[in-house]
Amino acid sequence: MTITLVALIAVALSGCASVNGPAQSPGAGGNVARSGAGKVGAIYTALDQGVQSYQDALAAQHRDDPGAGQAILNALDQVSAAAQSCAGTPGCDMQRVSATYDHMMHLREHVGGDRAALVGTDADALAGESSPVLQVVPQSQRAVALLKNGGLSDLVANNDAVKAAIEEWLTQMRGQLMSSYVNYQFLRAEMEPAYHKAGLPEALLFGIMAKESAGKVHAVSRAGAAGPLQFMPATAAQYGLKVVNGFDQRFDPRMEALANAEFINQQLKAFNDNLELTLAAYNGGPGFIGRLAGPTDASFWSPQVYNELPPETREYVPMVLAAAWLFLHPDRYNLKFPRINGVPGQVSLLAPASLSELTVCLGQAGGMQDGWFRTLRNLNPQLDPQAVQPAGTSLRIPKQLEGAYASECAPNSRWTALADTLHAAAPPPVWAAPTPRREMAVVRRYQVRPGDTLNGIAQHLGCADPLDIARANHLRAPAYMIRPGMDLRVPACGGMPQRDMAAARSYRVQPGDTLNGIAQHFGCADPLDIARANDLSAPAYMIKPGMDLRVPACGAMAQRDVAVARTYHVRPGDTLNGIAQRFGCQDVASIAQANGLGAPYLITAGMELRLPSCRRS
Repeated sequence: MTITLVALIAVALSGCASVNGPAQSPGAGGNVARSGAGKVGAIYTALDQGVQSYQDALAAQHRDDPGAGQAILNALDQVSAAAQSCAGTPGCDMQRVSATYDHMMHLREHVGGDRAALVGTDADALAGESSPVLQVVPQSQRAVALLKNGGLSDLVANNDAVKAAIEEWLTQMRGQLMSSYVNYQFLRAEMEPAYHKAGLPEALLFGIMAKESAGKVHAVSRAGAAGPLQFMPATAAQYGLKVVNGFDQRFDPRMEALANAEFINQQLKAFNDNLELTLAAYNGGPGFIGRLAGPTDASFWSPQVYNELPPETREYVPMVLAAAWLFLHPDRYNLKFPRINGVPGQVSLLAPASLSELTVCLGQAGGMQDGWFRTLRNLNPQLDPQAVQPAGTSLRIPKQLEGAYASECAPNSRWTALADTLHAAAPPPVWAAPTPRREMAVVRRYQVRPGDTLNGIAQHLGCADPLDIARANHLRAPAYMIRPGMDLRVPACGGMPQRDMAAARSYRVQPGDTLNGIAQHFGCADPLDIARANDLSAPAYMIKPGMDLRVPACGAMAQRDVAVARTYHVRPGDTLNGIAQRFGCQDVASIAQANGLGAPYLITAGMELRLPSCRRS
């Protein structure tokens, strides 16, 4: 039989009308109707005995022993009676009851084993309103209530958008759902504590992650959002995620989960714990959603909100809710998540190795059909997977792999030798047609960025025909697919003069920027020069905050402006915006560009800034 902890606690405690009601006998827990310290001690003893009985009963249920279900109920009766007695007994610490409840939740997951046995509760039991244990554990009360979302079960039953999202997860996106679950289980120790501390339900974290990135820590969207929870650069800066020593902290799953939990809690407060509006704000922006909802906090589903949302946000909210619901209730939908041992571990490299080489020598250890590359990357996000790390480097790996690493990846292992050989190999460039020696000499490499197209790269690097690049890299017709991170070989196919190519620069679009304004800032007479270099589509030539633009040297900054540039030593309390205003710059981007500062343009006291002579507005 499948019995869930939350449902059983709700059933066992449903007869308790009030935390402050009269104490009752704890039955099998022994007589707690004593006075003073003796009575409190007896309650604590009953709690401890109840937990032990509960643990034994769970183990019996896992062995399919007859009578295990009744033993679980008896143990819960014992704990519930002791909890009620504690609530009415002076000197009895209800925090101990709270700790007992948390401990039983962990027992249910780790002793019971299969997550399918954890889910399947009805929505009323899931809400837990009648449980005096949850009444004295506010964080658990809130998390459980948010799972129900004041009627999430009704949405699942009656809302076509959510039902359609569930079907999508179970059909064409089933593979993404399953890989999201596997990736999350290995990231859980890094990410779940942030939600637990914030009093947020773990299922919500999973739903957001499944929709945003499928648990790929290094995911980057076309718009520039990054990390497992996909923070945009400006939002990341607001929540303390920076670029430190070249590492973007959005790729740190622990730090991004903390930032995400803080954002979600702030929006829940702003929208009176309305989870749908909060998720809409995460996708579409708090200001925009707040204006649509208005002072009355209209429902996400009300026409004044839903009809005005972009299609992406209308689809995003039900997809996240559906993924969270499936995380909780897989057995209701003929869905079985795999058993994953995600306990974290650590190794010190016995010999130099890259994450790619470790993936080869670990093979499919532990039954991991798709190998361990994604997991190793996710757990060590700061490392280039192709870069060889020195012996002694500490790496995070699943604990279950510690033994496999010691045996399969030992310095003299045949798999280690194979991995070394494969890692050292590099295919030579093959050209479709002979290339003149003078052109081969200037062949260059280009790493594809999010949002790049082959046509845009060809225009940027001065190729008359993007097929020159396609042939040089064996891209297949008709799509000639490229992806972010791919290294392309670019033949010298004419076009942009070498002096312009050398002077071309990149610029990250800031909120409020226009293509015309960027062109003026960089001295371009025609903003279409920038549009063509970045393959922007006519007639709108749309740009978005966070987008990286390639800016050709199309006039550049006047020499007289460069000549009168000055330096400035940053003082305590200075901001880049304040400095820009003081020296007559129209925006902070000119100073940031001159000093190589990336968003969020952090400056520190004592830093020497180069100040170009910006035109006054």
